[in-house]
Amino acid sequence: MQLFYNPHIQGDLFELDEQESKHAIRVLRLARGEKVILVDGKGGWYEAEIIEDHPKCCKLQVISHTPDYRPLPYSLHLAVAPTKNLDRYEWFLEKATEIGITEITPLICLRSERKQVKPERLEKILVSAMKQSLKAFKPILHQAKSMEEFLRSGSQGTLGIAHCYPRERQKISDLELSGTYTFLVGPEGDFTEEEINLALKAAYVPIHLGDARLRTETAALYLTSAISLRHL
Repeated sequence: MQLFYNPHIQGDLFELDEQESKHAIRVLRLARGEKVILVDGKGGWYEAEIIEDHPKCCKLQVISHTPDYRPLPYSLHLAVAPTKNLDRYEWFLEKATEIGITEITPLICLRSERKQVKPERLEKILVSAMKQSLKAFKPILHQAKSMEEFLRSGSQGTLGIAHCYPRERQKISDLELSGTYTFLVGPEGDFTEEEINLALKAAYVPIHLGDARLRTETAALYLTSAISLRHL
């Protein structure tokens, strides 16, 4: 099954952009009459047939459309500090998309060694992972925010902050099974105590991820997997 992505699918006739056309015709060697799947990243799942196999402008005829295709049974928003080695952050984005996540915000903290990210690159990772895992929903990538900005923006559902300080923390299995979750994961040097206190004042609950000290991207994927498992 070959998946192609475009967020602006309209009508029964559709053209792939040059990059996707080249991939379909030159790389995959698809030809006129063959069937493909289109996704729009917003839940739309389209079965289509190639009617013109041009490597720069592949034209498709939509055969069927399934809206809201296999949505997640929960909403999970992770605000995660970008790692110094961006490859690790991209790995997290890829795997979290495959497992199931709805929103991601790069969180800029006081101890963050990386203060900026390029959203264009991260979007490509999300699209690729969505297609690879046969999903029709692409996680929403928000612009990077500081801890204070993110907390001011407000969040709903079960709120949690993962940190390594020797304070009382709740296990994931003890959190309220609300269906809507927002979790904070800090940088390699962890949140500062000031940041943790700000989160607690905003009704975030400290979360315990076990006795091992986890990397930022590992902690974020741990949370993604734990919520997914709770909703199987």
